[in-house]
Amino acid sequence: MIEVEIKVPADVDAVRDRLRDAGAERVGASRQRDDYYDAPHRDFAETDEALRVRRETPLADGIGSDDAGVKSGATPSSAETTKITYKGPLLDEGSKTRAEHETEVTDVEAAAGILSGLGFEPAAAVKKRREFWTVDGFTVTLDAVDGLGEFVEIERAVADESAIEAVRNDALDVLDRLGLDGDEQVRTSYLGLLLADEDADGTS
Repeated sequence: MIEVEIKVPADVDAVRDRLRDAGAERVGASRQRDDYYDAPHRDFAETDEALRVRRETPLADGIGSDDAGVKSGATPSSAETTKITYKGPLLDEGSKTRAEHETEVTDVEAAAGILSGLGFEPAAAVKKRREFWTVDGFTVTLDAVDGLGEFVEIERAVADESAIEAVRNDALDVLDRLGLDGDEQVRTSYLGLLLADEDADGTS
């Protein structure tokens, strides 16, 4: 699967209102913890790849935050799920498009043990709250990322690279309707942004 994605920094409360005005459908919210791994056989930072284990807990409410990092009154709506995901290098200069392979696992500790046994080592964790909407065949995600702030992602899966350009252009049109500027898009992953912040703090 190839995931065509555009991500921009944004005020998620304002975008939520615009999604409602556009007739979008809210399809859920969740709290996620993404644990990323370094490979023993190559440098993912150089190859622009990523391997993560995601633990996700659906929430009954949205993504505003309190001291616990979750909206006041927000409660888990079902049990936590865990998925392993591989993301390949960026495929498109005008978006954050990558090949992606993902599967659910039933035991997060066993998954971590398998990766550790193969020589993969934990690199960093990304924690966020997400709210999911659908509009015009796209998934629009409102993100509040610990340590980074708020972002909006718009994405759609395609079967092959020949469809990337058309879907990317459609995504930019949806962004424009939501009052967002595609020229402000961020092609760096949340992991990359967090690591860059840590490096900057270390040199200040």
